[in-house]
Amino acid sequence: MDLLDNDFLLGNDMAKKLFHDYAQNMPIIDFHCHLNPEEIYENKNYENITKIWLNEGTYGDHYKWRLMRANGVPEKLITGDGDDYDKFMAWAETIEKSMGNPLYEWTHLELKRFFHIDEVFSRKTAPEIWKKANALLQTEDFKPRNLIKNSNVKAVCTTDDPASDLHYHKEIKKDEAENGFRTLPAMRPDKLIQIDRDGFAAYLKELGDISGVQISSFKDIIKALHQRFTFFNEMGGRLSDHSLLTYHFVEATDSELDAIVNKGVNNEDLTPKELDQYITMLLENLMKLNKEFDWTMQFHVNSIRDLNRPMFDKLGADTGYDAVGTQPDIAGELQKLYTKMRSSNDIPKSIFYSLNDNDWMQLATMMGAFQEGGQQQLQLGAGWWFNDTAEGMDNQLRIFAQESLLPNFVGMLTDSRSFLSYPRHEYFRRVLCNFYGKLAEQGRVPNDEAALGQIVQDISYNNAYKFFGFFPDKTPDELFKTTAKA
Repeated sequence: MDLLDNDFLLGNDMAKKLFHDYAQNMPIIDFHCHLNPEEIYENKNYENITKIWLNEGTYGDHYKWRLMRANGVPEKLITGDGDDYDKFMAWAETIEKSMGNPLYEWTHLELKRFFHIDEVFSRKTAPEIWKKANALLQTEDFKPRNLIKNSNVKAVCTTDDPASDLHYHKEIKKDEAENGFRTLPAMRPDKLIQIDRDGFAAYLKELGDISGVQISSFKDIIKALHQRFTFFNEMGGRLSDHSLLTYHFVEATDSELDAIVNKGVNNEDLTPKELDQYITMLLENLMKLNKEFDWTMQFHVNSIRDLNRPMFDKLGADTGYDAVGTQPDIAGELQKLYTKMRSSNDIPKSIFYSLNDNDWMQLATMMGAFQEGGQQQLQLGAGWWFNDTAEGMDNQLRIFAQESLLPNFVGMLTDSRSFLSYPRHEYFRRVLCNFYGKLAEQGRVPNDEAALGQIVQDISYNNAYKFFGFFPDKTPDELFKTTAKA
């Protein structure tokens, strides 16, 4: 078998039929990513492949940076001011050593799908690949909007602070019909959750100024958030996203919360209990807001960030110094939160991602205790970050299928900062089709191509279309062909 041939990851005839005849050409709804809306708006060509692959615009690819460090590449050629060609060659040398790592497959898949380069990427082939890729990057098809459109993407949800004025979203919206896809905001209130970080007082002022609320109490924070939910909702926002490295359910009274907020504003030390109280009560109110606006609330939990403090101080966050979290009871603490919120009927549509796959079974079974009000209102999210591998995806599919109803799953997301990451949806769809192909081969599901084909089409696109409500003005058939064979 050749590298990434037409049937890679597809282990039998049914898997091949499901992918090629049903899943492959379905549109994409990328409901969680970290693309920069400013770059989508400006729509500029990238100077070279290093800029879009390793140091993309405002961001960089910390997946790649970690591997380069493991291969002994000096930091100057990773995040530093080294020559772009030298960085590219260092990445080529790293890729030669990365067989078995998903980045080996993703890198070659991106070369094939975007640049039509079928060669094995190595230091030997890199000089010619550099020339060919860089020439293509100067063409119209390689501007950010066309990279999205030509990847058959119909909706992109960026990650936006509640205090954002969404300026670039407003500008992009003017060209929506021409673009052929929607760029929508998704709210992520990290700075509001991080009450123990420097700058909390300045952030509350920023949030208050943009919402028109003078914030002097915890209730004022919630009032400001309600205004921001209203604004994001008018801009097409339908999701919020919440990063919880750790979490313990501890409630608080209004007076306790005001005292905690006051300490945060004055940059005073907060006890672990006070942090838990503030986050718990903030999450309770965020759940109410998500339910009120019929949004989907995403939880990304149990990670450890910025382990290498000297490098964090030098380079900042999201630079490749993170790891899987080890809080053993985080799913149990979320269960307490959901039990409390059920008493007031304030559970929104929810998706749970844990970086520690030991949490997945507990999260999947927890969902079953609160499923009501609609089809698969609570979901176990796709394999996240370090679990974003063929084996991690397969494991997530297996647990979801065994503990709930996998045909209702909303499917894959890129969670990426790169405009070249859309082949990850193809990768996921291959794993998905192979999952059902194996079940059919084992006689565990009917050997019914049409029935299984409908399921993989639903998971690939249709379920996300229905679940999130990004297109209230159009039916699926008005936008795209979503039934029968793609």
